[in-house]
Amino acid sequence: MRAYDIMTKEVFTVYPETPVSEVVKLMIEKRISGVPVISKHGAVLGIISEGDLLFKDKDLRYPSYISFLGGMIYLESPRRFEEEFRKSVALKAEEIMTGDVITVEENVLVSEMANTMTEQKINRLPVVAHEKIVGIVTRADIIRALAQDLV
Repeated sequence: MRAYDIMTKEVFTVYPETPVSEVVKLMIEKRISGVPVISKHGAVLGIISEGDLLFKDKDLRYPSYISFLGGMIYLESPRRFEEEFRKSVALKAEEIMTGDVITVEENVLVSEMANTMTEQKINRLPVVAHEKIVGIVTRADIIRALAQDLV
């Protein structure tokens, strides 16, 4: 089986300028755990997951550091703090989305998608054709496909 056999073709998407409040409303109403952010031409620019939205309510913690010879040595990544801060104050989809999105083509095997999801620790893969979104495959889609093979 391939992506086009199991993907959800009706993909709920948002644009970069979509308010975060509308993203949350869409995810709740449609009972989805993530939504691709697309350009006006349908290209995938990013993705927003429940994990991204949790930063809106997370207590931010400045990275630990030690002072040494008048300078600071960070014990944790300041970039991680910057990313968390950016997401916590986000008002638009483009400000809270994860930008490095892994996508797949329609003809990718289910086993390849399962490998990608487990190795990259992601829950969904937007499916693209000619650089435009045409579907989405979630972990649940893959499990359903595996269940069909077992029956």
